[in-house]
Amino acid sequence: MNLLQRAFRRFDLASALDDASWSVNGNTYFGMGRPAGGEERSSAWDFEAAVRFAYKRNGPVFALMLVRQLVFSEARFQFRQIRNGRPGELFGTPALSLLETPWAGGTTGKLLSRFIQDGDLNGNGFITNYNPGRLKRMRPDWTIIVTGSEEEPSLSGDAIDGDLVGYAYAPQGNWDDPVFLLPEQVAHFAPIPDPEYHFRGMSWLTPVVRDITADSAATSHKLKFFENGAMPQIIVSYDKEIGPDKFAKFKAAMEAAHVGLDNAYRTLYLGGGADVTIAGKDLHQLDFKVTQGAGESRLAAAAGVPPAIVGFSEGLAGSSLNAGNYTAARRRFADATMRPLWREAAGALSTLIDVPAGAELWYDERDVAFLREDSKDAAEIQGVKSRTIRQLMDAGFEPKSVIAAVEADDFALLRHTGLYSVQLQKPGSGQPTPAAQPTEEA
Repeated sequence: MNLLQRAFRRFDLASALDDASWSVNGNTYFGMGRPAGGEERSSAWDFEAAVRFAYKRNGPVFALMLVRQLVFSEARFQFRQIRNGRPGELFGTPALSLLETPWAGGTTGKLLSRFIQDGDLNGNGFITNYNPGRLKRMRPDWTIIVTGSEEEPSLSGDAIDGDLVGYAYAPQGNWDDPVFLLPEQVAHFAPIPDPEYHFRGMSWLTPVVRDITADSAATSHKLKFFENGAMPQIIVSYDKEIGPDKFAKFKAAMEAAHVGLDNAYRTLYLGGGADVTIAGKDLHQLDFKVTQGAGESRLAAAAGVPPAIVGFSEGLAGSSLNAGNYTAARRRFADATMRPLWREAAGALSTLIDVPAGAELWYDERDVAFLREDSKDAAEIQGVKSRTIRQLMDAGFEPKSVIAAVEADDFALLRHTGLYSVQLQKPGSGQPTPAAQPTEEA
């Protein structure tokens, strides 16, 4: 345990939060960052606001997060051998049982679902093995990351020797009695690094907050249209002879007869001195499909989910659903979104379990239904490789060098045995000796 970690176990976090920084043994420490006074908040926006405003109230955001979660939670974990810096086969040990049953009634899928939810909403997911034999999800807005520096205390994590000291967790935000955790006790999932900080992640929702607001506003606009009788906005004007009392009575009578869904499409009758002007547009004229469709595509791009995969309108038009285009979209989602997320999750969780020497914690995607087409492609690739291996071995190259060259895609690794042909015999050796011809008896 280094000096920073020993100090971390002793400092008074509750009083430190008042000043946003604290000193122990002459060293200054900061909680989760330093935009102003040294504190780093867990997210650029409030976690509960993200949950209630985006996840629970915005349909496109919920759909995108659900697709990511459903595919992400299908993976399992295995260990992967590393040989000479290259990955080998997958294998399992009893150490993986902690990830298979992380808590009572828990599964790997539930663990990954929590990880990706917190990562999407906050940019940071935290899991701890504080209680031996089981894991615990740490709510991100109740967790702070502690950084420290011995050489330049005023810079904390930004200093040349700035380092991660650990984590502090306060259930219900009660910082009077936090739980202190060292880095090896916490799996920190932050797939999108925040450029302003060294250890904090950033939610993909952050850059599209205004798009989420616009989409919610458009949905509210449609709702108001139907609540007002599914009629465009109109202006009713009266003759100057109409007094305030008559105006108020006429207004009340008109709203009672024409406002609301139950009064939609009723004939409008006007008395003398009243005139109606259409001031708004109906839904067809406003073309909400185009307006909201473009916004949905921007959200999908930020989430790394092609619109055709999640079922957005712009992804269901034209040639988007052709077999080739949909396959390309599915492969883009798997290769550029899911696999990097699985890799980051495996790297984070590897701090909580015993990884065998010469191996790494890795994800096993073989049972993910969404990737079955990829499995077919992989089988075809393996078939091509096997034929290449056979041809090279038949040509006289050493079997080990053939496998290494094919796996590394580097034929410079090939080594020849000096033997040729299918029989792999040395040149001139193995030629049959002509049989002696019988001689005629004299």
